[in-house]
Amino acid sequence: MENVQHKATKIIPELRNLSYERHLEELEHISLQQKRLRGKLIEAFKYLNGFNNVILEGLFERESNVRNRNNGQKLLLRNFKTPQAMNFFPVNIAATWNQLPENIVSAITVNTFKNRMDK
Repeated sequence: MENVQHKATKIIPELRNLSYERHLEELEHISLQQKRLRGKLIEAFKYLNGFNNVILEGLFERESNVRNRNNGQKLLLRNFKTPQAMNFFPVNIAATWNQLPENIVSAITVNTFKNRMDK
């Protein structure tokens, strides 16, 4: 799918000689990989704050030893030995979530979370 988006941006004559990243900047778009990551972070936010109706006990574990230099809602990073387990949603999103600033993860609503992520 990323290849399709890449080829589609080359159709515009003014952007033809620019890199794919510059195409996205000029068109004010983000890559599909970034869109997928954004979607996963939004779903994690909804799960962690009870905005969805799905009960998935223990999907995420919050870090109990929270230090002052993180976002205040740090997720526990689990260690798995298989590559398949690394693709499991809570595993591959936890490290990214832990890097988000506190003003983003402390949002009250989903729309506020989205808006703060987009800045």
